Amino acid sequence: MIRTLVKRLWLVPVVFVGWELLAKSLATPYFPAPTVILSRMYEMWFSGPYILTEEAVGNFLPSLVRVIGSWAVAVVVGVALGVAIGRTAWLADYVEPLIEFGRAVPPPVMLPVFLVLFQMGTQVQVATIVFGIIWPILLNSIDGARNLDDLKVDTAAVFGVPAHLRFFRIILPAAAPKIFAGLRLSVSLALILMVISELKASTEGIGYLLNLASGNADMPAIWAGVLLLGVLGFAFNSLFLMVERRVLAWHRDAHRIA
Repeated sequence: MIRTLVKRLWLVPVVFVGWELLAKSLATPYFPAPTVILSRMYEMWFSGPYILTEEAVGNFLPSLVRVIGSWAVAVVVGVALGVAIGRTAWLADYVEPLIEFGRAVPPPVMLPVFLVLFQMGTQVQVATIVFGIIWPILLNSIDGARNLDDLKVDTAAVFGVPAHLRFFRIILPAAAPKIFAGLRLSVSLALILMVISELKASTEGIGYLLNLASGNADMPAIWAGVLLLGVLGFAFNSLFLMVERRVLAWHRDAHRIA
């Protein structure tokens, strides 16, 4: 475990040392050194009586709840609809033109629309995130459910296996590799859209803190927000890969045997 972490992260301290030397040589306020940024992060967010300050608790937690909750909603809706469309030809004929239209609309463009529909609040952020991340989940779920071995499904139906068991034991596991490919894309995209939605439509959150720091021309605080988002992105991706390895272990073993 420790050896793996060292192998993956050894370049990080090298980059930080190079960044520190470059920032000190340039001596510009727009490119602060990592030590300055970390000092500002500690002052703003990690100097509270219980490690986190009130500012951190009041902004980090809402952002995390929004991004995790929105991602969960998109996963449930995207996978359910995707499998249904992938397994039902007539349904695909009706809805695929709408899907192609919807996925072509950039999610930030929908932010003013959601502001009109929901006014400023959590609903705007959730709608923006869900609208933006549901497409890779939906499309990969459709592809996974459509391109599986129909012989197994037909055989199970002939032997009287109930529909719900065919779904959970045959269709969903067979489509899982494609579904997880879409889920992985959606994880990083959810974090990006969380920030975008909070820049203009929120009075709290990490995006709001970035907007506030930008308005105050507080460059160390801006870079601190960027660094925090990078750490969150790495943490989310690492957690997702751990889950994916466990869930799809059978898939890798099958390929190894083949």
